[in-house]
Amino acid sequence: MKKNKLYLFGFSWYKRFYFKYFIKEYPIKNIIYINPIFKSHFDLALKKGLNKNSDIFIWGKKEFKEIEYFAKINNINITRIEDGFIRSVGLGSDLTWPYSLVIDKEGIYFDPSKSSTLETILKTYDFQSNQELLKEAKDLREKILKTKISKYNTSNHKKLSFPKDKVKILVSGQVEDDASIKYGAMGMTNLQLLKEVKQDNPKSYIVFKPHPDVLSGNRIGNIEEKTALKYCNEILIDISMSSVLDAIDEVHTMTSLTGFEGLLYSKKVVTYGLPFYSGWGLTLDKKTCERRNRNLTLDELVCGVYILYPRYINPKTLEYCTPNILIDELEKERKKINNNIIYKYKSKVYSYLSRLTQKIISMVK
Repeated sequence: MKKNKLYLFGFSWYKRFYFKYFIKEYPIKNIIYINPIFKSHFDLALKKGLNKNSDIFIWGKKEFKEIEYFAKINNINITRIEDGFIRSVGLGSDLTWPYSLVIDKEGIYFDPSKSSTLETILKTYDFQSNQELLKEAKDLREKILKTKISKYNTSNHKKLSFPKDKVKILVSGQVEDDASIKYGAMGMTNLQLLKEVKQDNPKSYIVFKPHPDVLSGNRIGNIEEKTALKYCNEILIDISMSSVLDAIDEVHTMTSLTGFEGLLYSKKVVTYGLPFYSGWGLTLDKKTCERRNRNLTLDELVCGVYILYPRYINPKTLEYCTPNILIDELEKERKKINNNIIYKYKSKVYSYLSRLTQKIISMVK
């Protein structure tokens, strides 16, 4: 067990309910959440014992200048935390627990300005020497295609029909104030992306799928329907990403996970920012990263992204598990919601109350 005290910055109140299960190497008594009201983060941390022997975790790319300076002068490595790529049945913005997280000691996967643990894995890991692991990655990829599991798993599966005589392009919308857009797409907007795709592909059939967090009203990035339809042929809502990927030929995206999932579905993927899956010889990239100078197979990429990088916990036992086991549990949860009217109603009520509570809190602030 870790003897150092762990100080957590930028973790919302609800994250403390689940985060402890992802860091079992720390005793509960050594985990200190710093959520100040009257004191600064730094002052409160010092009061609670922060010193040069402490460990520091920060959620995502949130900035804590005093904390980061303290870590630098005391030679403390900052670890950054973010949701994993197979997350839950439900949106994070609805306060649904995640069952995978990434714990990155170098940077974070969506910030290409510096290397991350994921990038180091993809650059240096000797995949070919571990054929068993590559077989696991292949099986995992096939399981994802079979179950149609994605990150949030909130939308319904439908059979789509698009014009057969045109190249069908999916443009994946994103949350515009998300850190992956700020760092990986240099602040590009969904409308800018749509315009560029339309300009470069005037004869293609373009479908636009807004991000579920934007559709829910929890996050920003909405494009008015009449504006979006100037640059696309169709807008898709309340339909699973897997259903769309089954029906299109290409994915065009800034940094969305949809681009990575497009690779799983053997689609042509064009990136307009610098997502974690670009630069490895599998995508067509508008921007490049000099550090990424290695070509990977799809199973090698899947191995790094899904198996070696994140941590997973079993929704039932809250013990560590493999992504294969998590997919099984998420599939059971999704079927339960779809087949049990009462359970489905409870899930909708939870989402509604969560959104309402967050709006009230934001108005009070």
